[in-house]
Amino acid sequence: MDQLAAQIRQWGRELGFAAVGIADSDLSAAEAGLQKWLGQGFHGEMDYMAAHGTKRSRPAELVPGTIRIISVRLDYLPPASADPHTILDDASAAYISRYALGRDYHKVLRNRLQTLAERIGQAIGEHHFRVFTDSAPVLEVELATKSGLGWRGKHTLLLNRQHGSWFFLGEIYTDLPLPVDAPEANHCGTCQACLDICPTRAIIAPYSLDARRCISYLTIELKGSIPLELRPLLGNRIYGCDDCQLVCPWNRFAQTAELPDFAVRNGLDSARLVELFAWSEADFNERLAGSPIRRIGHERWLRNIAVALGNAPPSAEVQSALGSHLNHSSEVVREHVAWALSRQQPV
Repeated sequence: MDQLAAQIRQWGRELGFAAVGIADSDLSAAEAGLQKWLGQGFHGEMDYMAAHGTKRSRPAELVPGTIRIISVRLDYLPPASADPHTILDDASAAYISRYALGRDYHKVLRNRLQTLAERIGQAIGEHHFRVFTDSAPVLEVELATKSGLGWRGKHTLLLNRQHGSWFFLGEIYTDLPLPVDAPEANHCGTCQACLDICPTRAIIAPYSLDARRCISYLTIELKGSIPLELRPLLGNRIYGCDDCQLVCPWNRFAQTAELPDFAVRNGLDSARLVELFAWSEADFNERLAGSPIRRIGHERWLRNIAVALGNAPPSAEVQSALGSHLNHSSEVVREHVAWALSRQQPV
């Protein structure tokens, strides 16, 4: 098993993973915290977070026979993209989370995990496994922490001293009795830059996130109306938010993506709000085919951009763009457009 574990790490590197770690399936230490978080309602409308009972914290209930979890990291920061600070400072530009500028990571990561699992089978024969990447009730950060891939930062994301936090996580649940790796110590120290920078104060305490206030939740997971008091705080962020990562000192050491899948598509790293707001539903579906953004649908896309336009300085161009959607078929879009126009003084 020691030799197999070493081979798995080597095969993982050949598949493009920045690191591979192995953990046991005991998540009892994290279960109470998860239940408390759910009990406080911090998951908002993400009902799937609570829908699976203890399967999230008890891997063998999700995949019977599981005794080990192989966790992987895959860097995604686009090597050639507009400076995120410049985009955030430009009210006419649309800020999109760096992870969503290229191809949908679910397929990229899942396919490579499947290849790795099948490679193991070729070496040792049949074994029982399932692969996951943000696609099932899995405590990804907790498992990655146990497997030595990094530590949980105060913003609740995984941090690594050599790679910061600009990476995806994926897992292979397996019945193989592989040797486990030692977890890494926490290196956040007294730093709380992520708490201080959060535009909506969603990080309510170190290691505690109220998703209902998180811009990623508001622009991606929330299906209906964005709370009025939070709209001005979104600025020009139309899909996700990276502020807590941008300010993290450990991201000075972040590595850019090696896979071409995560290269910028459709100029989304520096697109203008009015241009994106003009996309028809057909434009949206065609241009964002293969992108994680497509899953929110055209309605939420327009809703988010309307809020950003409402936060932009008054201009005839912005007012004209908003006016073109005043009679949109979606009540949600119409309501957000009306709000945005109310913030635009006549020019």
